[in-house]
Formats: sequence, structure tokens, C-alpha cells
Amino acid sequence: MIRSFHSIAVGDELPELHRVVTRDDVRAYADASGDQNPLHQRDEVARAAGFDGIIAHGMFTMGHMAACVVAWAGHPDAVTSLAAQFRAPVSMGQELVAGGRVRSLDEGSRTVTLDLWVTSERDGETEWPVKRGDATVRLD
Repeated sequence: MIRSFHSIAVGDELPELHRVVTRDDVRAYADASGDQNPLHQRDEVARAAGFDGIIAHGMFTMGHMAACVVAWAGHPDAVTSLAAQFRAPVSMGQELVAGGRVRSLDEGSRTVTLDLWVTSERDGETEWPVKRGDATVRLD
């Protein structure tokens, strides 16, 4: 269902989107993006760089955030801009939780500005792979 501009209000929360990151996900992203950096492919390289093993691409994490926005908006063409500030790496087996809320509405352009984030947990502590993100969505 495509969301209507008049059906939302400032402060509305986006439904959270959950995903557990797997090696297959990271491999598929590397193949699709062409980013074959060994940090995302080989455990020994990632360990030498100080990680527990391979890590997901930052843009993979941003893609999960974008999927949350698209699911909320109802159509990918509605999303006119998306930005993220990366804060923490994501390891295999971590669950990403993307969410957000409506920051502002512009009646003239029928655009919605969203505050976005992605969290995960490591060793019982919440991490913020994306602590600050935002999107602009145009709705009818």
C-alpha cells in the first residue's frame, strides 16, 4: 500500500525492520556492488584488521535502512534522498534493526523528512551501525 501524505503526522514511528546478517548476504552484496574488499570476504584479513571476522559493507547496512523506508512509504520511487552516518561495523550473525520517525512535513512539496537509525546488539550492548540517517519521501 502506498502511503498518503495526509495519513501521517510529525512524530509518527516507522515500523522496525529486522534482519540477521549472513555470509550469503554479504557475498551477494559484494557481487552485486562489485566491492570485493577482503574485509568482507576473508576472516583472516578482517581479523588482522582487528575485527572478529568478516564485516558487512556499510552500504549493505544502509540498504537495510532504505528497505525500512521503502516498506513504510509503499513504493521505492517515493524516496527522493537518503543519507547515513556510519558508526559501527556489523558482524555475521548480528541482527540489524532499522527504524525511524517523521521529523517534518512540507505541504507545498508533499514531502516528508524522516530521522532514521540502525541498531544491533553485540555482547548484550546496543550498537549504532547508523546512528544518524535521514530520508526525504514524496507522497501523494
